[in-house]
Amino acid sequence: MILGTTRRAALAGGLLLLVQSPARAQSSRLAEGIARAATTPGLRSLVVAQHGTPLVERSFAGPGLDRPTNIKSASKTILAMLAGIAIERGVLRGLDQPIAPILGNRIPREADPAVREITLAQLLSMQAGLEPTSGANYGRWVSSRDWVAFALSRPMVDVPGGRMLYSTGTSHILAAVLARASRRSIRELAAEWLFQPLGHAVPDWTRDPQGLHFGGNEMALSPRALLAFGECCRNGGRHAGRQVIPEEFLRDSWRPRGQSAWSGQSYGLGWWIAEARGQPVIFAWGYGGQMVYLLPGLGLTVVMTSDPDVPRVRGQVQTRHALLVEGILPAFTEAA
Repeated sequence: MILGTTRRAALAGGLLLLVQSPARAQSSRLAEGIARAATTPGLRSLVVAQHGTPLVERSFAGPGLDRPTNIKSASKTILAMLAGIAIERGVLRGLDQPIAPILGNRIPREADPAVREITLAQLLSMQAGLEPTSGANYGRWVSSRDWVAFALSRPMVDVPGGRMLYSTGTSHILAAVLARASRRSIRELAAEWLFQPLGHAVPDWTRDPQGLHFGGNEMALSPRALLAFGECCRNGGRHAGRQVIPEEFLRDSWRPRGQSAWSGQSYGLGWWIAEARGQPVIFAWGYGGQMVYLLPGLGLTVVMTSDPDVPRVRGQVQTRHALLVEGILPAFTEAA
């Protein structure tokens, strides 16, 4: 899927750009992008880094760049990378590992027998086959007494490994798998395995009635922590000379495995996959506009955080895509 790439009819000030240095031209275009960001509804921060150097660090409203903010479903991408680290550490055997032996008695008796066929990869790629708990079913799910049991007892609407069915319940099942296999809390894993090496804290966040941290929603991270995470991933899972996320798993997570019936967007293992201005784009996406965009071909990491409590409106995420494609990328694809 190609992110919207509507181009302005002409380059304003084109003659001036002919006599500007590439650096000044880039700075001018980034200034235009920042101005556009300042008028984007609900946007709270914008960070743009190229080859690890921050070029834009702006806070428009709400918490500052070092204050944690609810990243909503961008949490799913963090959770997926924890699964990759768990495989590397031997806590999990591999992507084809069935989850049933790990969950054991957490699987309710009324669950469809096909639940026992679901693998780790199918949770990560949203191909578990279970009826989604997102959308119309979300309220009933988070009001239930046992979120894991509720998600696992949904009817099978496809076979495990079938079409992509976006569901936060599926991510919460993944959290239960990680917590059971490691005998640790998800927050402990996120802190020790991922964000302590990156130099950032992970505050506590919402738990289900059984005390399991919400898997795939409600995690709080600062824009600078998201930048550190994005840069680590863009650099093949490395940070400060240390391999934090397994490179092979990371690259595999960027391979399309399914497609959202709602957005048409391709999905890998916890990452959305697209293209913009001829460049591959891999991104994390949370409700309201919590975004981490990676453009490896340009050496770019772009972070956007937004008001997480805005009413749901059609086309919300497209405003963030448009800011990236029309407001930010021209500085790196046209300025020279």
